[in-house]
Amino acid sequence: MTTAQRSDTFSIGGDLPVHRLGYGAMQITGQGVWGEPADRAGALAVVRAAVEQGVDFIDTADSYGPFVSEQIIAEALHPYGDELVIATKAGFTRQGPGVWTAVGRPAYLTQQVELSLRHLRVERIDLLQLHRIDPEVPLADQLGAFKELQEQGKVRHIGLSEVSVEELRAAREIVDVVSVQNLHNLTNRRSQDVLDYATAENIAFIPWFPIATGDLAAPDSPVAAIAAELDATPAQVALAWLLQTSPVVLPIPGTKSVEHLTENLGAAGLTLSDDDMARLDALA
Repeated sequence: MTTAQRSDTFSIGGDLPVHRLGYGAMQITGQGVWGEPADRAGALAVVRAAVEQGVDFIDTADSYGPFVSEQIIAEALHPYGDELVIATKAGFTRQGPGVWTAVGRPAYLTQQVELSLRHLRVERIDLLQLHRIDPEVPLADQLGAFKELQEQGKVRHIGLSEVSVEELRAAREIVDVVSVQNLHNLTNRRSQDVLDYATAENIAFIPWFPIATGDLAAPDSPVAAIAAELDATPAQVALAWLLQTSPVVLPIPGTKSVEHLTENLGAAGLTLSDDDMARLDALA
């Protein structure tokens, strides 16, 4: 059994089983998630290593680069194994490093998905997520573009990113929503209500920025203390906590380092006791 396969599985949309510890491919681009990575060979190596270590769920977006992340994934892994699920997103335009502007015009979204199909070298995207809801465009129009692509056989499942419970409910009136991707980690739990809703409805919850670095990794932090007791790293403990909070959680830690990738995936084999979980819960 490879490392990532120590985590149990979740079936996205009821028909896409993946091991719950995945890989987020945002960091394999240049600074500010813009342009080519400084070390393209290293980026290719880390993507390949993720799959070699058992990852079968990779999350990316057309705006990472833009397009650079999708292109590197295709170069590293195409032709893809049958078990590999690649999720991508559309709905952000990029004007430079660290600059993100939501655009939800249907024609734009359709164009971007067609480009993602080409860059990923696939005929159908397994999971297409609306990267952000554009407040200037009716939600029904934005998701309608995705639904049309789904009806054409170019998209298998539809998800959302950074939404409230109210927005998620509204979206489900328009399309079948199988996943939601919100910021959520040990020290930032503002999406707890969305996670609770997703758990109740059996919708995949993909926490981005799953490892809150900095204070959590400090030698005197409670995470560091628990990690030392478990002979684990703070990052592994933070990921194991996410995996144990709900069976629908699919963490996607990202890195451009094979060493950090291997460390992160080690969380799949870590079991936290009720006492460990209670001490970690108290950090919020």
